[in-house]
Amino acid sequence: MRDLTQLVKAYDVRGVVPDQWDESLSRAFGAAFVRVTGASAVVVGHDMRPSSPSLSRAFAEGAAAYGADVVEIGLCSTDQLYYASGSMNLPGAMFTASHNPAQYNGIKMCRAGAAPVGQDTGLSEIRELVESWTAADGTVEIPSADAAPGKLSAEDTLRGYADHLLSLVDLTAIRPLKVVVDAGNGMGGHTVPTVFDGLPLDLVPLYFELDGTFPNHEANPLDPKNLVDLQAKVVEAGADLGLAFDGDADRCFVVDERGEPVSPSAITALVAAREIARARAAGEEQPTVIHNLITSWTVPEVVRELGAKPVRTRVGHSFIKQEMAVTDAVFGGEHSAHYYFRDFWRADTGMLAALHVLAALGGQPGTLSELTAEYDRYAASGEINSTVGDQAAATAAVRAAYADLEGVAVDELDGLTVAGADWWFNLRPSNTEPLLRLNVEAKDPAKMAELRDAVLALVRG
Repeated sequence: MRDLTQLVKAYDVRGVVPDQWDESLSRAFGAAFVRVTGASAVVVGHDMRPSSPSLSRAFAEGAAAYGADVVEIGLCSTDQLYYASGSMNLPGAMFTASHNPAQYNGIKMCRAGAAPVGQDTGLSEIRELVESWTAADGTVEIPSADAAPGKLSAEDTLRGYADHLLSLVDLTAIRPLKVVVDAGNGMGGHTVPTVFDGLPLDLVPLYFELDGTFPNHEANPLDPKNLVDLQAKVVEAGADLGLAFDGDADRCFVVDERGEPVSPSAITALVAAREIARARAAGEEQPTVIHNLITSWTVPEVVRELGAKPVRTRVGHSFIKQEMAVTDAVFGGEHSAHYYFRDFWRADTGMLAALHVLAALGGQPGTLSELTAEYDRYAASGEINSTVGDQAAATAAVRAAYADLEGVAVDELDGLTVAGADWWFNLRPSNTEPLLRLNVEAKDPAKMAELRDAVLALVRG
């Protein structure tokens, strides 16, 4: 039996093709997905990577072999797959490796209504089944199914996806805006033209050609070097803002009119304010907003100021979605630029967040930097990774240095969080690598830098 723990991660399947997986394994994942979910029908989509169409088709064949009818929606963004899963009320599978380099591919799976599938919600069972069908030499033998084979059909969901998003944000009365969009040769080049069609937007496209080899730059806007072209084009074009999508276009990063990146925490606060207002207008007395523990303190401050309830969670979409379901939260945001909406089946969609930013900016006369200034109250380090042999020992050293200081609070919801009166830091281990991830925030930039350097000195020995 083959060990697939390096391929099956906490929330998805992801690895190098064909070294770590191929069509035969993908076919097995399709069959196992149907076995575990009990689905009579599933929806499958894929991104623009060279290996995506064949892997997606193999998964569909495996699912059909185990009795499920399969709706293939072809090229799509991940949030377009979530739309299909939600609107059709079917389990779904999206073939993408998000922002990873071209040789990678993966599967993001969900249950009907875009409910997440992670290690604790079916993914480990799927992995164990596929492992039981896979020999150590990589040979895959899927047992015959009892059910009659399902049928494969094709459906185009792009227009329905766009119409649904536009029904959630009113952009009809905004002033004309010039917006630069960097799709990074990813799926934003597929979705943006349809979603933006007919809106009062002067669109300046960058790298809209679908190309899974990423010839211009990695489709990972979290890395500052991948924003350089967008920043330059915004200034050169005199645009009102810039938007950058990652490879599967489920995350969106924002650049203001000066070419300066806007913190995803500031975007979380801005969108939260809009969703709170919408919920209260509909009669909801105290809406709930979810934020993970490395978003800025600005987020819960803004939420409370608006009479709503902030709820803090661990980092990761499965925790956000689970807490949204429990609390019926109207919105959730992560500092990684994942934005979750109750009206989008609690799934994450960078496109809907982008539409909210456009509506907020276009509904008033000021610039984006002026609009977001009230949501940028602290100095932040950003996430800093350190390679550490003994994560537990390094974390213990940091805890020992800070835990007993006067006026300091410590919690271990996700890694180690230490907070003072006007500062905090979080140190948490990576799930997949020998890394510790540090985030620091303080009211004063000098205090933030001092704290950052002191904690890093402890972590790095």
